[in-house]
Amino acid sequence: MTTSIPSQPHMHLRTDATYPFDARGVAKRFRHAAIFGALDALHSGEAMDFINDHDPLPLLDQLRSRYGERIDWVYLERAPHMIRIRFSKMG
Repeated sequence: MTTSIPSQPHMHLRTDATYPFDARGVAKRFRHAAIFGALDALHSGEAMDFINDHDPLPLLDQLRSRYGERIDWVYLERAPHMIRIRFSKMG
């Protein structure tokens, strides 16, 4: 007897996917490059939940300069030593 397993869409093929990115585990000298690479890899409609130990205000300025209106963000959590921001890639 065989059991059918329901088909699930592959995560990388979904356009509404949200991916985690914990910057606390990335060496500081590589963080911005890693974040830019992750954002570049997002497809339109996808998002990245960014976690960091401090408010990345200089990074946000760089993102606005680099991506303009193609990347939007909203703070999900703003506490001492814990920042969570959802970056969304627009069409």
